[in-house]
Amino acid sequence: MSHKIMIVDDEPANLRLLERLFRRDYQVLLASSGEEALKMLAVHDVALLVTDQRMPGMTGIELLKRTAEFRPQMVRVILTGYTDVGALVEAINCGQVYKYVTKPWDNDALRLVVERALEHYEATKSLHELELTNRRLRARLGRLTSTVFAALTEANELEGAAQSDFTELVRLTEIEDAPPAPARAPTEDRVPVEFILA
Repeated sequence: MSHKIMIVDDEPANLRLLERLFRRDYQVLLASSGEEALKMLAVHDVALLVTDQRMPGMTGIELLKRTAEFRPQMVRVILTGYTDVGALVEAINCGQVYKYVTKPWDNDALRLVVERALEHYEATKSLHELELTNRRLRARLGRLTSTVFAALTEANELEGAAQSDFTELVRLTEIEDAPPAPARAPTEDRVPVEFILA
């Protein structure tokens, strides 16, 4: 699979050199400023962004910070000929820079950095996809659990109602099957014992 990489540098010679270095293996997009890069990133799904640090208008670190918001999976590499250690350390610690490469760079070393960065991209992308799948499965399991719980609750209620109906049926059957009580003469028809003896 050919990954799409973006190279951002305000020096046209560097852009041409980097494009020649990577165009055989990757789809290469070029931008001469941070603003141009942001416009292109709104349209293109880029796996790797390689940017120069010192550019007019927007530094490389500023660009990386802004891209982190809407392209969190994209891997970021910064090229710098200057030692702005504080800014680099902050960007690396915030997770916005995968690696920084000093200018002038060694082509073979830079190729290796890009290769490793794309391996990192694939691993991160796979992890993200697994997390999304897990979220969907957890939501589905929650829905299934609710459905099963509702069905069990309804079954328990039906069982309780059936038990009540059965108990009432047994009671009614016992009343119908009971032998009739002996008939007693009405009390008005009885003659008091003292009148008989007298």
